[in-house]
Amino acid sequence: MAEAGASRGPGEEGQQVFHGTGYCKWFNVRMGFGFIAMTNREGQPVDPPQDVFVHQSKVFMEGFRSLREGELLEFSYRKSAKGLETIRVTGPGGAPCAGSERRPKSKAVPKPRRPRGDRCYNCGGLDHHAKECTLPPQPKKCHFCQSTSHMMANCPLRGAGGPPAGPSSGPGHFGPHPESSSSHSP
Repeated sequence: MAEAGASRGPGEEGQQVFHGTGYCKWFNVRMGFGFIAMTNREGQPVDPPQDVFVHQSKVFMEGFRSLREGELLEFSYRKSAKGLETIRVTGPGGAPCAGSERRPKSKAVPKPRRPRGDRCYNCGGLDHHAKECTLPPQPKKCHFCQSTSHMMANCPLRGAGGPPAGPSSGPGHFGPHPESSSSHSP
């Protein structure tokens, strides 16, 4: 990574470490970076506040590392080709940072799904299969909307994604008509 290489070369720009205080201007918890508004540099006020880049790896705290907007911070930083970058970020007096209450939405942990294959084909119960069902044979239903007026292949809700279109959406509605197929050819 360019940041790691830039901090190792002797005599390069940015080797001098400075200290500052300020507050978190903004921090993206999903991406893990943000900016600190520096209000004091080496004990001297900075007006207007100067932006300093902060990455979550530089934040001193337990667990998930993040910053809350407006959180008071102390930090050490250096100058780099990209601007000012933090080296270590702490809370006031060197204490761990408080961090944000927000957490990124996880893509790795899927929501639990109900079992789909272990249902009774007759009544839809989860505790048994059709051969053990105590109910008499039930009328066939659409698997998509549970209606007894049609099957899933002709379901008006499945194709349209909304309420049924009315009486014209019967079984022949989705299939091509022999007389209409010739009128659609170029």
